[in-house]
Amino acid sequence: MTVFERRGRWFDELEIGDLFRHRPGRTISEAENVLFTTVTGNTQSLHLDEVFAQSTQFGTRLVNSLYTLAVVVGLSVADVTEGTTVANLGFDGVRFPQPVVVGDTLRATTEVVSKRPSASDPARGIVVFEHRGTNQRDQVVCVARRSALMRRSPQSPDEEPAR
Repeated sequence: MTVFERRGRWFDELEIGDLFRHRPGRTISEAENVLFTTVTGNTQSLHLDEVFAQSTQFGTRLVNSLYTLAVVVGLSVADVTEGTTVANLGFDGVRFPQPVVVGDTLRATTEVVSKRPSASDPARGIVVFEHRGTNQRDQVVCVARRSALMRRSPQSPDEEPAR
């Protein structure tokens, strides 16, 4: 019997230029947009009030951009960082070139932009990922660079296993 366990990639497995196409995508519902917006205390009418939003250049409510970012990065976890990341160190260059509306289906890709060993911990390394989200019309809706502290593959049986 072979046992398969889905996990992200170790620091050692990632190469600059690697590109991951994450599947499946996610269709954004009204409920999740309203829930995220209200749970985070964001009372922006553009996310919550359809009558108000109809009077804007968009003509309808927009999905909260921070939720868009969360979904795009979230789509990458199983392929890239599940059980192999220690911590996010920061996000840079976050952009939202096109708005997302309820009913849009988001897909994501992740590219390894750079990597280096940790100066303070030989069992870790720092990787910069560029995440890109697109909608069902292949329009880019989100771009973000994320620096993550990643675990190296275990070198000995006494090293802590990935979870």
